[in-house]
Amino acid sequence: SEASAADVARFTALMQETGARNEFGTHEASYYEMAYRLFVPSGDAALILAQDEEEVLAGVMVFALGDSAWYLYGASSSHKRDKMASYGAQWQAIRWARDRGCHTYDLWGIPDADETTLEAQFQTRSDGLWGVYGFKRGWGGRVVRLLGAWDLPLQPLLYAAYRLVLRLRGAR
Repeated sequence: SEASAADVARFTALMQETGARNEFGTHEASYYEMAYRLFVPSGDAALILAQDEEEVLAGVMVFALGDSAWYLYGASSSHKRDKMASYGAQWQAIRWARDRGCHTYDLWGIPDADETTLEAQFQTRSDGLWGVYGFKRGWGGRVVRLLGAWDLPLQPLLYAAYRLVLRLRGAR
């Protein structure tokens, strides 16, 4: 069901749990709260939560502009995974996008590997975005490569230090 602003904290907790489990970074609570405040009231986004009784098991934050929608943030609990709540939340987000007039639903973000590698390794790898890819792959669709996200360093010295730390950690 579509969630309220009061539910953003529950979604954030799920995001942190999912990021830790799947080894990807997440934002602080204020980031998701701001995204909600900026886009949900205008109808350009929705926060969808899947629950079992009062327990939130999965959530999706989906955004739309024109006839396209983007699934940017998704999270799931490690508890009651047999309920497949992520699929229910995703399906509701797809229906939200369709009802809004969207013809494209972008699942946004998979491992940076060619399609042959993706298909050869998605069942055996779970590091980084590989587990996420397995989930997204199950929805069908096609892999579309775009330019990606780019950084605009507003503080070049601080950015250089940040990049150095990433290189030392082996992240880039």
